[in-house]
Amino acid sequence: MLIKKPDDIKFSEVTPQSLYLNRRTFMRGVVLAASTTATGLLYRNFTRTSDSGESNEPSGEKIADVKSAPGVAQLEEKKTSFEDITHYNNFYEFSTDKRAVADKAKGFVTRPWTVAVEGLVNKPKVFDIDDLIKLAPPEERIYRHRCVEGWSMVIPWVGFPLAKLLDEVQPNSQAKYVAFETLADAARMPNIRSNVLDWPYVEGLRLDEAMHPLTILASGLYGETLPAQNGAPLKLVVPWKYGFKGIKSIVKIKLTDSEPPTTWNLAAPDEYGFYSNVNPNVNHPRWSQARERRIGEFAMRDTLLFNGYADQVAQLYDGMDLRRYF
Repeated sequence: MLIKKPDDIKFSEVTPQSLYLNRRTFMRGVVLAASTTATGLLYRNFTRTSDSGESNEPSGEKIADVKSAPGVAQLEEKKTSFEDITHYNNFYEFSTDKRAVADKAKGFVTRPWTVAVEGLVNKPKVFDIDDLIKLAPPEERIYRHRCVEGWSMVIPWVGFPLAKLLDEVQPNSQAKYVAFETLADAARMPNIRSNVLDWPYVEGLRLDEAMHPLTILASGLYGETLPAQNGAPLKLVVPWKYGFKGIKSIVKIKLTDSEPPTTWNLAAPDEYGFYSNVNPNVNHPRWSQARERRIGEFAMRDTLLFNGYADQVAQLYDGMDLRRYF
């Protein structure tokens, strides 16, 4: 075997430091790409729904007195089936295989559970989950869900506006952002033992985004308590942003005066921006965002700016370069 001494090695043969340091980001990209191969028609081979599109699988506890959200127009689009919503999941704490998450999350215990709300607020508090979800009457919000990998769903969430919780703790005048943190428990979430991401999963919003009436904390879907694989017991839903902004199994919310770190932006800042607004004109570096495939359908459809919610949210970004602040 020929072993080169340092003096024999040409500079052109040395791996650039930037490439070496980006190896982990590349590997994460490989994992993500591999996990997105089964969408649309292929995915349907692994699911079972009734002819009506509703799930024929027994489900969870019913949520009493759910009403349509006042002042929020409901989508006149076919809802994605309960089976599909609950068996095609991005939840890397359990698995990077979307079809494996539901099985891996079986038995995930969500009681007792607390959510700490702290930081730049006048009334910091640790909420018991059941007290927290009673802050406002449960509302059904039928929202489009658009994943960065090119697939989408229409999901009937049950939850309440995040603004209700923030009003409870009273953000002070210095608060500009809201940071969120997911549970990271290797004993309950098996993929925490991997290094596919830096744990715990963290996310963030600007305060005005968090206070927007469309932004909710969901504790259920299809009128039932939220399944573990969908982010039980509490998940953020921001319908005009890509799905990875919807942080799951929240344990901490913190008000800050500076932009908080977010998991995917830390992992691959050239691919995942802080804002992550759905924008067909800004492609992911490895694929187009102009088209999407609705789970349960074969045909592709055009991706809508702000996921179809432009009339309600575009004013939040007046004067911003949406290619720079992606």
